[in-house]
Amino acid sequence: MSLNAEHLSPAGRQLLDRRNFLTQSATVMGSFALSHLLGADRLLANPSPVIDPGRPFAPRPGHYPARAQNVVMIFCAGAVSQLETWDYKPELIRMDGKPLVGGPAVTFQGPAGNLARPQYEFRPRGQTGKWVSDLIPHLAELTDDIAFVQSLTSKSNTHGPAENFLSSGSILDGFPSIGAWMGYALGSENQDLPAYVAIPDPRGVPQAGSNNWGSGFLPAVFQGTPMSAKEPVRHLTPPAEVTPAADQSVKSMLQRINARHLELNPGDGKLAARIASYELAARMQLSVPEINDLRTEPAHVMDLYGANDARNPTKAAFARNCILARRLIERGVRFVQVFNGAYASGGELNWDGHNKLKDQYDKHAQILDQPAAALIRDLKQRGLLENTLVVWCTEFGRMPMFQKGAQGRDHNPDGFTCWLTGAGVRPGISHGITDDLGRRAVADIHPLYDFNATILHLLGLNHERLTFEHNGVQRRLTNVEGHIIREILA
Repeated sequence: MSLNAEHLSPAGRQLLDRRNFLTQSATVMGSFALSHLLGADRLLANPSPVIDPGRPFAPRPGHYPARAQNVVMIFCAGAVSQLETWDYKPELIRMDGKPLVGGPAVTFQGPAGNLARPQYEFRPRGQTGKWVSDLIPHLAELTDDIAFVQSLTSKSNTHGPAENFLSSGSILDGFPSIGAWMGYALGSENQDLPAYVAIPDPRGVPQAGSNNWGSGFLPAVFQGTPMSAKEPVRHLTPPAEVTPAADQSVKSMLQRINARHLELNPGDGKLAARIASYELAARMQLSVPEINDLRTEPAHVMDLYGANDARNPTKAAFARNCILARRLIERGVRFVQVFNGAYASGGELNWDGHNKLKDQYDKHAQILDQPAAALIRDLKQRGLLENTLVVWCTEFGRMPMFQKGAQGRDHNPDGFTCWLTGAGVRPGISHGITDDLGRRAVADIHPLYDFNATILHLLGLNHERLTFEHNGVQRRLTNVEGHIIREILA
């Protein structure tokens, strides 16, 4: 059957036109050239990090020059009340004991009571004059160095899902934590320690447990390694009956077997990654005992943190965790997560102050305040804060009214405070506003997506370009949302 031009559609005739073909070819070649130039400048939309399976933690460049090289995240589990800490509300003092007109009759855990004034006095601090609570006097002294975001919102008012949302950008289980994303994108400066370390509270793990430091659908090598000053990495030391010579002999034999197997199976990325993880574990047998040995810390440093406080063993243990965090940052660990507060316990082991808020917060603040403030001061005096971003965060806030028949506040995901200090952060600023009673964010409202996007930005990462394909979807820490909070950047 002969092919006549009149039998073709306009599109078909266009394809047979030689001049049009050459024009289209030139356009395609130009697109190839543009793609090459954009790729060379790391400006393509979704460039995945190039990861050598045999060296998964090798340092990698970000999308643009970073302001911060490392992160310390102080995660206060249980939902710290913004009304007892950072968000001063004189109107709440005036309305103390009165019902909230038009407010909810029932909140998350039950019937709502009357409005209740802050349980601690506030006073202006530093050169900025920001009003901060007496609950946390040591941290309050650092107000001039901090950028507060006072209009954050969460997608959940339940602790486990809300912790997931803060840590991984999803209320569901199985998504990578922010520290895992950073290890995946940037690697680490220290090849003898994990890129990501999670330090649980001395009282236990948070409500969402290892979801807070999990790798989700990223390669498992990027999950956080849980360890603390009291409990180093588990199963790291050989059994007592195994001599060092015998241990080294077995390692050498395994190394030869693995190398031979890799030669016979070139390109096996999973095998190379497994070998790399075993080799890291072997190096950690030397590096972790050294970094956990706080006996090398001078007495004045231990006193600065309160690490020898015999009256409060939990505070002393948390202080030692904070010292461990500083030591990890000194050695180039990319992301260190320090937890303050454990799982749901009626507010006894974390900041979940439903029933006896003041009694419980008196205890929790004693554990948090001095050690956390000392960590920031110590980083600063050593020059580490120039390249380290410190994050203080909690999963949501609390209501301005007490729960009916109780002396505590219910969950509030509609307006709360987290903050940043250190590398790339504009100091002494408060951004965003909640209403006069502190119930809802009303100006410069930021979902936690924005907060995480800002953290990634300071590490030189574009949250829209940091992706990983999972089940056919390009996944991001910030889902399809998120905007950088530029007002708090230096």
